Amino acid sequence: MSTADKSQYNSRITPYVFSCWILAAFGGLMFGYDIGISGGVTGMDEFLMTFFPKVHERKLHAHENNYCKYDDEMLQLFTSSLYIAALIASFFASKACSLWGRRPTILMASLLFIAASIICGAANTKWMLIFGRVLFGIGVGFGNEAVPLFLSEIAPIHHRGAVNILFQLLVTVGILIANLINYGTSMMKHGWRVSLGLAAVPGFILFIGSLVITETPPSLVEMGKEMEARAALQKIRGVDNVDAEFQQIVTGCEQAKQVKRPFKKLFKKSGFPALFISTIIQVFQQFTGINAIMFYAPVLFQTLGFKSDASLLSAVITGLVNVGATFVSIYAVDKLGRRKLLLQASIQMFISQVAIGAILVTHLKATGSLDKVLAAVVVVLVCTFVMSFAWSWGPMGWLIPSEIFPIETRTAGFAFAVSTNMICTFIIAQAFLSMLCHMRAYIFFFFSAWILVMGLFVVFLLPETKGVPIELVEERVWKQHPVWKKFFKDDAKETTD
Repeated sequence: MSTADKSQYNSRITPYVFSCWILAAFGGLMFGYDIGISGGVTGMDEFLMTFFPKVHERKLHAHENNYCKYDDEMLQLFTSSLYIAALIASFFASKACSLWGRRPTILMASLLFIAASIICGAANTKWMLIFGRVLFGIGVGFGNEAVPLFLSEIAPIHHRGAVNILFQLLVTVGILIANLINYGTSMMKHGWRVSLGLAAVPGFILFIGSLVITETPPSLVEMGKEMEARAALQKIRGVDNVDAEFQQIVTGCEQAKQVKRPFKKLFKKSGFPALFISTIIQVFQQFTGINAIMFYAPVLFQTLGFKSDASLLSAVITGLVNVGATFVSIYAVDKLGRRKLLLQASIQMFISQVAIGAILVTHLKATGSLDKVLAAVVVVLVCTFVMSFAWSWGPMGWLIPSEIFPIETRTAGFAFAVSTNMICTFIIAQAFLSMLCHMRAYIFFFFSAWILVMGLFVVFLLPETKGVPIELVEERVWKQHPVWKKFFKDDAKETTD
């Protein structure tokens, strides 16, 4: 950030604004809890006997195929139905964010999550269970649309990266809490009901938070509430002199009002760079293979030969690594920038995936298990993979799309980012166990090839947005980039309808 920006955009971190950051970020904890809880529950014998008895029989078979014992379309649908629902819901959430604001959208997400947790925890039939998962998905769609936008819009410019990454931090905390709860409930009668029902807790905290937090100044200006917007800006900045930043927000919103159809504007030539970057980064985030590992960590470790309790404990270890490494991102993102973290992590993830694949190809057959030393090595490699993801592609997948769109297309553009993330997550969740069955250990080479492409993408196509005021990204980033600037040459000729 330039010296001029620092002098114009004054701010202090007050207890109130810090509480707004944390309470809103609980939307990430909801999402993370759901990611973590799914894999543990699908490994519990009572859950499988109740809803997926054929899978349970295969699991108990004396000469089971390590790679295929969990291959069941309905079991995968239990995990993946959430993401197809979230995909569709994200576009409705975009409209809700624009019409009613970020805060009411977050409130709706919390209520949906509470209702879904009650239904899943009380489920007696397979379809009641999946209906609850669909409700979870709608809540995730609303939460994942509104929360990152909220955090980016209330964050001070020089802390925007770190504040936005609080969402991803709470995702990792949610995964860890889910793993710990699964470990604690795995031997309980109806332990799976406890695991699924406790999802109401983060939903309730987010509900309380949605009553405490303020609406974002850009959202208030969009709704014609300029006096309230200035007061909100003064409250979240902790200073009275917010003239420069407020004027920048008003100017951006006035330009936005000229755009009657933001989704149409997205598909114009000047809208392509931000739309492309925000969607492709979601594809890459999921095709690192991270959710395949986080969804099914207990199942994966059982495949490697760990017993049920040991596999859940290994998943807890990876969850701890995930949380710890996200703090690295919070510290480094506004110092080193987005590109350096992504490039370093691409190298580390590539090495980890290739090494895991090589060990499994040479030592894990269809039956039997790895010896203890090699199994421990694989757990370490999984941890190095999770670690690098947690300080790079995990948080950047939500941060970068939330800061690269102009205000007139911000909610619409971010809806495409969220929906792309969900459809890719759906594909991985629905296909991973079948891919593991058919590709076996070569699946890790499949993901490593994607990681290689991701690194090249960062080198040649991803601009740096560190320290750039969110309303000036188009002028300072897109129009200066050697590849993307050509998309803005005819910008003045484009209509604003």
